[in-house]
Amino acid sequence: MACLVQEVLGVANKHGFRTFWFKIHKWLGIGLALLVMPLSLSGSALVWHDWLDDAGNPKRNIAGNGEAILKPSAYIHAARSSLDNGQPVASLRFNEGHAAIVGAGSGLRAQRTNVWIDPANAKVLDVAAGDAGLYRKMHAFHDSLFIPRIGRTVVGWLGVAMLLSSLTGLWLWWPTAGSVVRGMRWRRAKDTYTNLHHQAGFWICIPLGMLSFTGIWITFSSFFAMLSGDVQLNQAERAARMWAKPLVATTTSVDAATAAALANQPGKLVSIVWPTDFDAKWRFWVEHSDKVIEVTVMDATGATKRVGESDPDQEPGGIARIMRQMHDGAGMGLPWQIAIFIGGIMPVLLGITGLVMWWRSRGWRADVSRRMNDRNAA
Repeated sequence: MACLVQEVLGVANKHGFRTFWFKIHKWLGIGLALLVMPLSLSGSALVWHDWLDDAGNPKRNIAGNGEAILKPSAYIHAARSSLDNGQPVASLRFNEGHAAIVGAGSGLRAQRTNVWIDPANAKVLDVAAGDAGLYRKMHAFHDSLFIPRIGRTVVGWLGVAMLLSSLTGLWLWWPTAGSVVRGMRWRRAKDTYTNLHHQAGFWICIPLGMLSFTGIWITFSSFFAMLSGDVQLNQAERAARMWAKPLVATTTSVDAATAAALANQPGKLVSIVWPTDFDAKWRFWVEHSDKVIEVTVMDATGATKRVGESDPDQEPGGIARIMRQMHDGAGMGLPWQIAIFIGGIMPVLLGITGLVMWWRSRGWRADVSRRMNDRNAA
């Protein structure tokens, strides 16, 4: 305790302040390296999630453009042969250049069954659980480290630690004397590991800090929604939506609901979400003029409503959606995706070089301590 008090009091001077932040930076890196490195690598790989999914599941690839050619009921009828009796259909999605996906089951999306169907002829190409495959496993790891219940929160606090490490690293990189240009020199130290750590840490600290901050925002979205003014569901409503059961028997058929939605908003059908016992309306996403428009159809009456520009695979809207896009690179263009891909790889280099630096410092610190003891003894 006395050492801690001395530490805090010592930050009053410049050297003490730098030493204080150095210790925080060092122990954050040492203590979290084994968790942060695989977390960062998985996030880096997920930037190319479409390629990962295609490479791991070649049977799902199709020759066409993935656009709906038949009526939605034709795909649902084809999927029924691969689903358990009574398993309710939850969604139907058409991705450009990919097979149509019918999602079936209740509760969490990961616990559903997905059926991939050729949009041209409604032929079943593959069937798998919602959490099966390399891409899904990697996504689950990045989201929660496979830790039940508290995993997502743990990842959020790792993001806080990474953000703090980025900021303290930038502070420690800053030259104590001379211009900033001096800090960019390669030979700031005698060994390669230290020079690598300094240079890589400087060039990646801003992208890494951004990835950490956006990851924190995604994890603790309810807290940040209060600060930003974004509309968020309360915990009870979010849980109800998450576990809502799709209606097995609907008043309006999927074909009739589709026709009504496309009459309200003409365009290319992108996605359909079935009515549930929590929210008894169909939800459609239609692509029109390079925008994706959401349209709802009341199951009981067939009444339609154009909600506006939306995205079925993103956060509801506002700052939360921007944070999600910045974090995973969706729709942000190739240069941004390359930047965050590198941002996910670099913590491995920083972790390894940092651990080597720490291990070597133990040797010379022990040597200095031994010399001091010998001098005092003499």
